[in-house]
Amino acid sequence: MKIATPLVAWQRAQGRHGLPWQQTRDPYRVWLSEIMLQQTQVTAVIPYYQKFLMRFPDVESLARACSQEVMAHWAGLGYYARARNLHACAQQILQNWSGRFPPDAAGLATLPGIGPSTAAAIAAFCYAERAAILDGNVKRVLARYFAIDGDPTTRAIEQKLWQLARDEVPTAVQLKRDPMMMTAFTQGLMDLGATVCTRARPQCQACPLSKGCTAFAQGRTEELPWPRAKKTLPERSVGMLIACNRGKVLLQQRPDTGIWGGLWSLPEFDSALDGGDGCTQLGVSAQNIVSLSAFLHVFTHYRLTIQPVLARATTTHLIPVAEKITIQTKWVPITELSALGMPAPVRKLLDGLHADKLLN
Repeated sequence: MKIATPLVAWQRAQGRHGLPWQQTRDPYRVWLSEIMLQQTQVTAVIPYYQKFLMRFPDVESLARACSQEVMAHWAGLGYYARARNLHACAQQILQNWSGRFPPDAAGLATLPGIGPSTAAAIAAFCYAERAAILDGNVKRVLARYFAIDGDPTTRAIEQKLWQLARDEVPTAVQLKRDPMMMTAFTQGLMDLGATVCTRARPQCQACPLSKGCTAFAQGRTEELPWPRAKKTLPERSVGMLIACNRGKVLLQQRPDTGIWGGLWSLPEFDSALDGGDGCTQLGVSAQNIVSLSAFLHVFTHYRLTIQPVLARATTTHLIPVAEKITIQTKWVPITELSALGMPAPVRKLLDGLHADKLLN
């Protein structure tokens, strides 16, 4: 049983139709939504998407913006490499494609941050191209429908799922008869995985594909797809200095690559050295130094324990030796913090201290 016909009928009748990036064939808006939706829930994306479009309504405005402003509008969504690739992609489109998105999936996949599945989704939605997608939701739908055993993140299983995804795309004959079928099919796969064929407690009785689903027939929907092999995340710790001086806070811009790349954050120090307050290591002359409660922040690849230290700087001058280490450091007025791109846990920490009137 081919899944296209029942899936398309279901999507048109019961799928999602009111998301802000739907009802458009503008590649810029579709591309932006696809990038934001990677690793992020729809409800979290919507306000960022709308705010981002208000500032960057087209690919040219995004390409010509400074990286710091782009990161500021992305801050809080996480996975910041997406924002850096988004900016680089817009610049390449402006420079190499005369401001127009490539007209097919093959061309789209050559751009920064656009993998084969994202390229196919953009091409399907904007150009009605016959191209297969394979995001996390689609992997789950196919793994259950065909009862595919094995970790779907491994190369062998992923290749098998890609072949199945390509096999199930509507045929050329179907698309000639129904030119918009490709769009509904692609959206249907996404909708089904997000709302019916969910990771936990799938609603099989409401699924348009249940009659042909092998996992449903075998009673295996809860065990498929196989979970990713669990890994013990390494533990790391770092100190963060919250140095205040006359309404300003000391911040440091992180390198473009790595965790929180390009964002403004609190200066970090080794909490195991120099009494653990960071002032000596960072060249800050301070008094009223207080260690605050440590807290945990979990990344994809490790767990980070952050030890914040609040200090009243007696001067904004940093010791020259430390200035070489903290060359991207500056004192920022508390009233201007909201304009900077900052990691979510750091912003939450500073907002809390500001609300408690501890930043001054």
